[in-house]
Amino acid sequence: MMKLTTQSQRAVMAMMALALHNDRNVLRLSNLAKEQGISLSYMEQLFYALRHAGLVEGIRGPGGGYRLGRPASRITIAQIVQAIETGEDEEELVAKAGSKKQEGAENLAVSMMLDSLDEQVFEFLDGITLDSLTRKHQKVEPAYRAGTTASLIARMFPARGLGMPQPVGI
Repeated sequence: MMKLTTQSQRAVMAMMALALHNDRNVLRLSNLAKEQGISLSYMEQLFYALRHAGLVEGIRGPGGGYRLGRPASRITIAQIVQAIETGEDEEELVAKAGSKKQEGAENLAVSMMLDSLDEQVFEFLDGITLDSLTRKHQKVEPAYRAGTTASLIARMFPARGLGMPQPVGI
């Protein structure tokens, strides 16, 4: 099942930051965590899953950090979400299978519709690449400045439903 959790959202934002800074060799997790306002240990957990999925690669040593594991044009949002949300253990899967067997015909029909919706969400997210999200937001900057990535990402996802105009030039 395709789950869209806060972890998935944070991972997508982190991957977008890497794509935006792809011209620089690597980004340190400490800088990325600080920009996104989350703890370093939380960011490390996300990058552990992303690294095992081959979406990022870690560079050791002085000046080390993380960079994209392949070109941004070959990384989809669905791949990022899958890397983060594959944490279901066998006990959860067995419990779900057992509960599905006990469902009535009505619940089974709803379950099948939700499975179909899940597939459509996956297909939609699989059609969106990091490159397509970040292409129009990439700009050449003379040097790295803390907070730059966070402000770019914030502009990509403006506040909704507040009914207040957004300040210009943030």
